Amino acid sequence: MTSVSGGVVLVVEDEALLLFSIADDLRELGFSVLEARNADEAVARLEAHAEIAVVFTDIDMPGSMDGLGLTALVDQRWPALKVVVTSGKKLPDRAAMPEGVQFLSKPYAIEQVVRAIG
Repeated sequence: MTSVSGGVVLVVEDEALLLFSIADDLRELGFSVLEARNADEAVARLEAHAEIAVVFTDIDMPGSMDGLGLTALVDQRWPALKVVVTSGKKLPDRAAMPEGVQFLSKPYAIEQVVRAIG
């Protein structure tokens, strides 16, 4: 099974069809994938799975924080993790994201995602 830096990709997306689609595409390419529907679920997964190497998160999500808030928290608590942020609604201000975070605009091709998380 393909993994990223020996770890797992955590996909965080509140739209069920998009979550299923990207997680399934990554699995078909051999990646290990965990899923979360919001930032709260993502934090629970991160706390329970030290093998996570990449967080691929949407910006607009319900719950206690959006994807940018999650990105900031990941940067504080798990600074070694790679983070890729995506949105079809807004282009985040570069200053709103920690250094090293990549952005992909929706709709994205699976090849773009693989390059970003690789």
